[in-house]
Amino acid sequence: MHRRPTRAVCVFTLTLVCLAFAACGGEDSAKPAAAPADTLIDGGPAAFKARLARLKGTPVVVNQWASWCGPCRYEFPFFGSQAERLKGRVAFLGVNSKDARQDALDFLARDPVPFEHFFDADAAIARVFRGGRSWPTTAFYDAEGDLAFTRQGGYASEQDLADDIERYALGG
Repeated sequence: MHRRPTRAVCVFTLTLVCLAFAACGGEDSAKPAAAPADTLIDGGPAAFKARLARLKGTPVVVNQWASWCGPCRYEFPFFGSQAERLKGRVAFLGVNSKDARQDALDFLARDPVPFEHFFDADAAIARVFRGGRSWPTTAFYDAEGDLAFTRQGGYASEQDLADDIERYALGG
């Protein structure tokens, strides 16, 4: 005679199946893929903070910029170069603040860099890292996710940026 499995057996089996499927994707399957570097991510401060939380364990450099900002345009290639050089050791995020979306997208198309950018029409995201008062602003988060330093104003050289990354993001 065939016996039906008990409810406990069914729940146990279902739990094992769910755990097996969850394990198939590997560790990174729970993390959303990064947005393409030539797009602008919406979602305001909540989305920005969520991204920082997912990056915990990795130092983060945040570049607040605008397409209309001369010093931002000047230093933008420095961030792209440093992001390439430090790939895997330091994460970079852009925050486009107080700018027209299409102007920002046009700028990213002309001057691409290999990291994500958040759209911040009212500088609410920038205020998370004590930005939004001057353009550009750069924020450095340590690997624990703590804001280590915020610099108001642009970088005159890529070496100055590299020195600050070493000092504030990497703790050297």
